[in-house]
Amino acid sequence: MSSSPSLATEDSVTSKRSSIGLQMVCNADCVISNVVAKWPGSVHDSRIFRASEIYQCLSQGEFSGVLLGDRGYGCQPFLLTPFTDPQEAPQAYNHAHARTRARVEMTFGLLKARFHCLHKLRVSPVRACDITVACAVLHNVACLRKERAPRVPPAMDWDNLAIFPDDDSGQLLRDQYVLNYFS
Repeated sequence: MSSSPSLATEDSVTSKRSSIGLQMVCNADCVISNVVAKWPGSVHDSRIFRASEIYQCLSQGEFSGVLLGDRGYGCQPFLLTPFTDPQEAPQAYNHAHARTRARVEMTFGLLKARFHCLHKLRVSPVRACDITVACAVLHNVACLRKERAPRVPPAMDWDNLAIFPDDDSGQLLRDQYVLNYFS
């Protein structure tokens, strides 16, 4: 599962007393493959994801594979989430899921450490979104050039409860992963 891309959203940019909801998809090398920066920070993670182009492409089967998301998302056939009350086999799945998901949180941390301006932008929300996307692109350039990464603070707690319900087919696929790889 360590090669699966992970999805995360975060109120990562503050601009003139408003926060911007940021959604990123990245891989285990902390390279960002998708970024959405246009929503107010008050919008829930699942809402941002459901309105995104990547959600549309995944739900219509245009991309193969799965994303890993935290409990803020409903389990879907293309978005696997942790078990809320794991038994013996799912505990190993949840552990592998959390280790892989930590890469996304590390990517947020690297992005903020690399570009301190993202902690507090004093520009309009629209401009803050543009700056955030530009920083994500420059972050990818730094990763691909193997630039030395800045020191990242410890990870924050990102494992919140789901607001959107799980999809039965998503749960079946997650159960199949547990049977195939964690039993």
